[in-house]
Amino acid sequence: MAGLIEIVLGIMTAVGGFVDVSELTFAAQAGSRFGYSLLWVFALATVGIIVFGEMSGRVAAIAKQPVFCLMRQRLGVSLGLFTLIASIVVSLITCAAEIGGVAIVLKLMAGGAYLIWAALSVAALIVIVWVLPFEWIERLFGLLGLLMLAFAAATVALHPPWREVARGLVPQFPMHLPGGDRLAYGYFAVAITSAVLFPYETYFYSSGAIEDRWTPSKLPVNRLTTGVGFSLGSLLSMGILISAAVLFRPVHVDPREPATVALQVAVPFGRPGLLIALFGMLMAFSGAAVETCLAAAYSLAQFFGWPWGRYRKPAETPRFTLAWIAGFVIALALVLTNVPPLDLVEWSIVFSIVVLPLTYLPLLLIANDRKYMGRYVNGWVANGLGVAFYAIVVVAAVGAIPLYILTSGGQK
Repeated sequence: MAGLIEIVLGIMTAVGGFVDVSELTFAAQAGSRFGYSLLWVFALATVGIIVFGEMSGRVAAIAKQPVFCLMRQRLGVSLGLFTLIASIVVSLITCAAEIGGVAIVLKLMAGGAYLIWAALSVAALIVIVWVLPFEWIERLFGLLGLLMLAFAAATVALHPPWREVARGLVPQFPMHLPGGDRLAYGYFAVAITSAVLFPYETYFYSSGAIEDRWTPSKLPVNRLTTGVGFSLGSLLSMGILISAAVLFRPVHVDPREPATVALQVAVPFGRPGLLIALFGMLMAFSGAAVETCLAAAYSLAQFFGWPWGRYRKPAETPRFTLAWIAGFVIALALVLTNVPPLDLVEWSIVFSIVVLPLTYLPLLLIANDRKYMGRYVNGWVANGLGVAFYAIVVVAAVGAIPLYILTSGGQK
């Protein structure tokens, strides 16, 4: 019974923590602009995050190696250091975007000044991370983030044309669109891939497996958490895209702001639905802010071999503790410059996809190394999928910055 409860909690936490401000924003914009035609990108990218997520959890359980220890071993110090710096920059920009999203939601719910809410949010998150152990941090935001399921309920209540939705799951490239729109379609395909395969998710997941002291007995939990949890979380993101196609596309509304996206739930369920949607977004964005900040601190500590982990007291891991506190402070400083949160989201999306090839290569190599993994080395299915999705990530990384420039972040 205890094992079943652990599996259920793991799946629920994965679902509740899957959608962050980037996925919500790009899913809604994609549905509003291109209807259901980008659903297949979500489906494809979800298989990718399941493959690499499972791989990172298995490597953590067997080789006891988090991602950035692998990077230093496999990429060498110079290339590993470049990846470390790039990933920390991406994580902190993403953390700033999530904090901005939290402040926007709090302003919508309670009024007041956006920047004051941002500062208060960071103070509250620092206290939460300081006080709570890893397991409870993960469950607090993951389980409360399940309120985002209101978006899934809204999708069903809006009665979308399910045959058209199903056609959106078939890989396609709409050649009938004008040239500029085709470029924008490509940009959104890359952005969605990046949002689903965000590198911080792998950093956080593998570090969490070590925090929880996983052993080979946890591998079934790992497979179910990544396979079922990530799939259900992605269905939630796809529901946001579908609802946006139903509500916003016919009236040419660009749902760039969280308040606009929350209307997806308000339309079928009224004010109670709106409040549930806003509170779910608050928890999801807060959880993502914590994950990205801790991911940056994990990366730094693991690369340089510092003691780390929330299962230890802060005094036992002084440099790691200072790193995650500094991460929150730097992210807040970015928000206080009054850079629009949506700009931060776009920057994090574009630059994270550039970092992804360097993130996943050492993971793929270690998972295929029998010296580290023994009989738990990649099988032919995991290896085939891993190589295929690594190739997709490389192609997306090459195209990300040119597409961002040519389309002005998808706005042309």
